[in-house]
Amino acid sequence: MLQLCKAAGLVKLGHVAIGGTKVKANASKHKAMSYSRMVDEEKRLKAEVERLLAQSAVEDTEEDRRYGKDSAGEDLPEELRHRESRLKKIQEAKAALEARARDEAKASGAEKPQEAKPEAKAQRNFTDPESQIMVDSQKAFMQGYNAQLAVDAEHQIIVAEDVVQQSNDKGLLVPMVEAVCDNVGATPEAVSGDAGFWTEADIERLEWYEIEAFVAPEKVRHREWRERPQTDGPPPEGASAKERMRHKLRTAEGRAEYNRRKVTVEPVCRQMKDVIGLRHFLLRGHANARGEWRLGCTAHNLLKLYRACRSGVASTPEMLTPAAFGLKPVPATP
Repeated sequence: MLQLCKAAGLVKLGHVAIGGTKVKANASKHKAMSYSRMVDEEKRLKAEVERLLAQSAVEDTEEDRRYGKDSAGEDLPEELRHRESRLKKIQEAKAALEARARDEAKASGAEKPQEAKPEAKAQRNFTDPESQIMVDSQKAFMQGYNAQLAVDAEHQIIVAEDVVQQSNDKGLLVPMVEAVCDNVGATPEAVSGDAGFWTEADIERLEWYEIEAFVAPEKVRHREWRERPQTDGPPPEGASAKERMRHKLRTAEGRAEYNRRKVTVEPVCRQMKDVIGLRHFLLRGHANARGEWRLGCTAHNLLKLYRACRSGVASTPEMLTPAAFGLKPVPATP
């Protein structure tokens, strides 16, 4: 679908805005448990299971005395089966958090990654273990995923998408730009992103790619942006990466380019939820959520292509004409 939009002339790559939005998982946040609580609950359930087993042993001995050892036995009591099942689930979730902590420590170059332990507040959901507790745009906690979009500013065509498990956008700027290059086969001239995407490493990488970046180095209220005095000329010598970016965003061009972000990617985030209807995922698991988001992005681009061709903004790509399917053109309605 993206290739069809490109063939129709709807993808320009003059300015690409990157943004993220939180999408609810098919799981409740109340079905999550923190690592510290798992440790406490594991101890409690182990004690309960041992108590119930001891109680069952006494009852079995008494029944053998009354009815004989060859009498038909009964299944485990429901109370014991419930506790053993819950204990197993907690132990599996606890082991998964511990494995992730070791992997993260190994990736960060820690001296003894095998001894790494999860943070006490680290959580895992029992319904969709791959989803995470996140803070949405209303500052409320939710169980979900972080859905990413890269949108071409010319016609709001989505040129790259992804779904990640991390709650923040740090380190996602360059991967999204690289995905745009791979999908479209060309490099965008300029890229914008809000303060959530800021890292000096990503800005340096975009400079190496010769892509102009307009990324806020810190959060600034809209009123502050309007009240900040405009500047001209190059940044001062010896300025840091943050100081250079602040200076750029205070120039007339920088402010205008950065302002394109809020009329490019932010409306598309709302369209994905309000028009496509993707307010929460129906499927569980990271891979399934990613596929569902990709399907929604395909539908978004299809609608954009349809409306652009119908209104005459874009010419219908050759591969979509009736002749491409061996059909005769439909005569115009009088």
